Amino acid sequence: MVRLSSLLLDHPFADDEGLLHTVDTSMTAGEARARVGELVAQLPIEPGQAVAVMLPNGPELVCTMVAIWEAGGVYVPVNPRLPEREVEAVVADTEPALMVTSEGITRVPGDPRTYPDDVAFVVWTSGTTGRPKPILHTHTAYLELLDRVLGPLRAAGSAGAAAKADGGERRTPTPNLIPVSMALNAGIYNAMFGLRAGAALVMMDRFEPHAFAELVWRFQIRSTVLPPAAMAMLTDSDVTDLAPLKYVRSITSPLSPLQAQRFVAKFGSVHVLNSYGQAEMGEVIGWTAADAKAHPEKVGAVGRPLPGVKIRLSPEAHLLVRPPNAAVGIDERRDAEGFIDTGDLARIDDDGFVWIEGRASDLINRGGNKVFPDAVEEVLRLHPAVREAAVVGVPDDRLGEVPVAFLVGDTVADDELVAHCREHLVPYKVPAAFRWVDALPRSEVGKVLRRELASSYE
Repeated sequence: MVRLSSLLLDHPFADDEGLLHTVDTSMTAGEARARVGELVAQLPIEPGQAVAVMLPNGPELVCTMVAIWEAGGVYVPVNPRLPEREVEAVVADTEPALMVTSEGITRVPGDPRTYPDDVAFVVWTSGTTGRPKPILHTHTAYLELLDRVLGPLRAAGSAGAAAKADGGERRTPTPNLIPVSMALNAGIYNAMFGLRAGAALVMMDRFEPHAFAELVWRFQIRSTVLPPAAMAMLTDSDVTDLAPLKYVRSITSPLSPLQAQRFVAKFGSVHVLNSYGQAEMGEVIGWTAADAKAHPEKVGAVGRPLPGVKIRLSPEAHLLVRPPNAAVGIDERRDAEGFIDTGDLARIDDDGFVWIEGRASDLINRGGNKVFPDAVEEVLRLHPAVREAAVVGVPDDRLGEVPVAFLVGDTVADDELVAHCREHLVPYKVPAAFRWVDALPRSEVGKVLRRELASSYE
């Protein structure tokens, strides 16, 4: 069995080449490989035992993760910013043998769990509709996922690579910039993606627009990933230039057409490549650079299925996906033909592009009329006083449920908001009430926790 640790240990960089970078530190490939060896010797675990790691993004985190895999263990990421009770919940769910923090390595009380040989790491569902659930990813399936996504990119660059090879030079990919926590599947995926591609990694522990722009320039980043919240921060900041950045892939949560259009309007030379995936199956739908150039009018779609991925819609417009591989335990969710119900409502246009309408569980049924919260939120964010908006359904004696809007920004009268909404929406989509709040409750990946808003409404 090939382990993910091989992506660093067998990386093509020479020992003296910089491999792992942050805003103010760097580690060469040789230093990284040596550090992994040191850590393996310090991890007293049996094969299949888990190690919980609570470290900030950086070279030490990457080396620790790789060392756990090399020792035959399972990586359990823990965000250092989690409150203590949530850290305790992670430990209870995963039963690790050890905990690694900035203060060192300690043994966790109790009997550690033994996982199947191929399990590489544990991540969690988003937790937007209930308590987050642990998901087990395997070395085999994750390597297949990386190669599935890299395949078209390698094919597109094969001619240029051949020309470089003829000239006796190694073609070195641009460093992979990782602006999200590596306690998330998105962070792990993009780190492994960069290493699999033979690239260096540039990591941010906290996202800040000016630091992001500086790293893009310093490492000449042409393509990166960003969650919608980070794109909104850049759009609203005084950063005006992201050169030489050309492509941004949206990750972690849905990117609305309005957010994509605002970002493109400000940073006109940057193409936004939306994508779609879930923690259980990784990225399954996305954009290619060729599609971005050929279909600028489809900004906001999540793209087309990746190679090897099959999709269709259920009679209720649920997006059904049949990926080549998925996390341990997800097979029980497959239908007779191998398709998995994602729980998202979608449409597929004539060119095969997929448009996500929203979560089926978020859909509001107002007296028989369907209201998609995302569509209402887009309109509310057009109002100059509204910085953030979230719409949820609350019980109503006459209509069953009605939409209510929770807003962050500069308070204005309800009548003004109603008039604004009526300019863009049919009457039944206009919120029945508006509530101004200091901040919207969000999950670790930035998704609004609608259930908390709905339960707080009186």
